[in-house]
Amino acid sequence: MPTARIPMKKIIEVLRLKYEAQLSHDKIARACQLSKGAVYKYVHLAKAKGITWPLADDVDEAALEALLFPAQEKPQRYVPPDCFQIHQELKRKGMTLQLLWAEYVARYETQAYRYSRFCALYRQWRDKQKRSMRQLHKAAARRRSSTTVAPLSR
Repeated sequence: MPTARIPMKKIIEVLRLKYEAQLSHDKIARACQLSKGAVYKYVHLAKAKGITWPLADDVDEAALEALLFPAQEKPQRYVPPDCFQIHQELKRKGMTLQLLWAEYVARYETQAYRYSRFCALYRQWRDKQKRSMRQLHKAAARRRSSTTVAPLSR
């Protein structure tokens, strides 16, 4: 589990002590009650992002955080399969997950999941579906009992 990030006020203090007071990482670490590694990490990150001291007037804590730690969007590399459509197709005679996966790969090529992941996603979806057992009851035709005798025709 990743460690929690230190507050932005402390990062600003680290940068101030480094560039304004010209203190060593060891002294900054003791003053801010951080490890030397954490001090190095934030000083190096600020240097890599081109942040200089003194900070510009328009840079507040929120802006500095956005500069140092930009929000990362998880790229949508793979196209998720349409599990409902797969479920419907599997009801057809002779249809298999292997065939449906082959069609999926032909359609999405490099953005398609591999077969094992494709099957796992479908199984996860299927297991979340509400189970039901639909039963159709047809009314039975009237049966003649075996004890009744049909009248003889004369």
